[in-house]
Amino acid sequence: MAATSHSLLSFINTQCPNKPRCLLPPTNSKSLFRSPSLSFRSKSLPTFRCSLNNDDDPIEKKFASFPTVMDINEIRKILPHRFPILLVDRVIEYNPGVSVVAIKNVTINESFFPGHFPERPIMPGVLMVEALAQTGGIVMLQPEVGGSRENFFFVGIDKVRFRKPVIAGDTLVMRMTLVKLQKKFGIAKMEGKAYVGGEVVCEGEFLMAMGKEE
Repeated sequence: MAATSHSLLSFINTQCPNKPRCLLPPTNSKSLFRSPSLSFRSKSLPTFRCSLNNDDDPIEKKFASFPTVMDINEIRKILPHRFPILLVDRVIEYNPGVSVVAIKNVTINESFFPGHFPERPIMPGVLMVEALAQTGGIVMLQPEVGGSRENFFFVGIDKVRFRKPVIAGDTLVMRMTLVKLQKKFGIAKMEGKAYVGGEVVCEGEFLMAMGKEE
């Protein structure tokens, strides 16, 4: 038992970042092993509890949801995209004419997962780029910039890098910032970064252009 307890404690310490406290209560209590990614009951193992805080609140009460600046209905009024290619679920920050932060909840029910890949579902990089471009559209298709959903287009990308895979269950947090706007020529340059869990998974520069009215 001593060897087993030691190995489990080592496992928990590797699974829980930021040096959390891991406690071993009396062995006669009901056993419940918890980690950020695993939970099971055992009659023979002591209880391990891993916590980043010093309180005993259950994990479902520890984390607040993202704020809502624009919900999906408001987003649909701005972006022309629809299922299965609308890749923005919620806007959580918006600075008119400057920047926007939005989220995409990636679920196993996404239409692309059956083919990419059946044994290891990974969000295609091109769709991360598309999701960022759509996020940028929320800035570009507003009166402060002057674009419209009828004649504003995503026309180029540069310096795109994919840092980590995005899988089912992840929440993609996307920030797009307008860095240059030439209204005379109808061209805009934006910088974008996508994050999962605070780590960059995709980044690049985006070029938008306003088409001519026919």
